[in-house]
Amino acid sequence: MTRFDALPRDGFTGAHVRDGGQVIGTVGLGRRTPVLSVRQVSKRFGPVEALVDVDLVVHPHEVVALVGDNGAGKSTLAKVVSGVLQPDGGLIELDGEPTAIASPSDAHRAGIATVFQDYALCENLDVTANLFLGRELRERSLMRDGEMERVARRILRDLTSRIPSVRTPIGHLSAGQRQTVAIARTLIGSPRLVVLDEPTAALSVAHTAEVLTHIERLRELGLGVVLISHNLNDVRAVSDRIEVLRHGRNNGSFDAREVTQEDLLAAITGATQVATARPLDVVG
Repeated sequence: MTRFDALPRDGFTGAHVRDGGQVIGTVGLGRRTPVLSVRQVSKRFGPVEALVDVDLVVHPHEVVALVGDNGAGKSTLAKVVSGVLQPDGGLIELDGEPTAIASPSDAHRAGIATVFQDYALCENLDVTANLFLGRELRERSLMRDGEMERVARRILRDLTSRIPSVRTPIGHLSAGQRQTVAIARTLIGSPRLVVLDEPTAALSVAHTAEVLTHIERLRELGLGVVLISHNLNDVRAVSDRIEVLRHGRNNGSFDAREVTQEDLLAAITGATQVATARPLDVVG
């Protein structure tokens, strides 16, 4: 099994992810401050207000779902956190430190891994090559193919994946298996936050259950997870907290264990307008 060795870094407790003697990444295990704090973030596209003074707080070991109708601003917020879009105003903090995320490369270096709906996988490459794409293990000018395959197998095993071989081309995998590869790729590097944009969209019931298991596993590894989904059953199954966006604004923050389907639908559709609709700033 892949081993997680305790590692203090930058004021928080973490772990090296090791495969044999090779460090393949790190994950956070416990922080006293939120891994992500989005404060009063706004984004405009011409006259359209996509985000208006939006707040979002995510702690380690926590899955926070972001829900709302089409056009609510969910994917826009994900792109802001991931460095794809730049906010027009507001503050983003990582582990309590103000952070400018000017590009996806900045987000990656800061430990933010994002899986968008298109998966961003290369269909002509196999599972291992996709996991390590752009982050290949090398010794001088030679790629360590055998070591990368061993790491790929163990990461997929830790996620309880059912992909039969790491040498299978992505083009031969089902939609659910491709999503598994995209999620597994987030564990290559130094993640502290994983953003998943509609990870169960268009998946079968069996593949959806498998992806939800992977999300729970990310939480067990100590990561903060932002889950964007239209499927309220999936959201309530794996989330700790549910944040509602409506017309680019916060419109409710709910404990996933206690909220009813009716309350969520009311906040999503605007049947209820929550006066104090800021995320629950609970210490993780």
